[in-house]
Amino acid sequence: MEVQGRIKMVGETETVGSGGFKKRDIVVTTEEQYPQHISVQFVQDKTDLLNSYKVGQQVKISINLRGREWTSPQGEVKHFNTIQGWRIEALQAEAASGDMPPVPPTEAFEPVSDLKEDDHDDLPF
Repeated sequence: MEVQGRIKMVGETETVGSGGFKKRDIVVTTEEQYPQHISVQFVQDKTDLLNSYKVGQQVKISINLRGREWTSPQGEVKHFNTIQGWRIEALQAEAASGDMPPVPPTEAFEPVSDLKEDDHDDLPF
């Protein structure tokens, strides 16, 4: 699965528990009729993937949905979901290149100097 959007926030890497579990969150705002602010969590060695990304960048994040069950000390069972990222890539270069070739600057074209009055209306109909 994938999430695409503009980076709203990149969190700091946090270490949780005594086992050294690392996690880092990023929030991406989707660009659709009703934009959504999606929080994606990167864990362990994947936290470093976010180092080169900044707020405002367009990105595509590959994700997995994770769920777990937890029983409180009172015996109440709760369920939690996490959106876990495992790859991220910038979309700026992709969007800029597209399928269109680059347009040369206007200086690359010579001005027309031999235009006659009769040449201004050369439409065939």
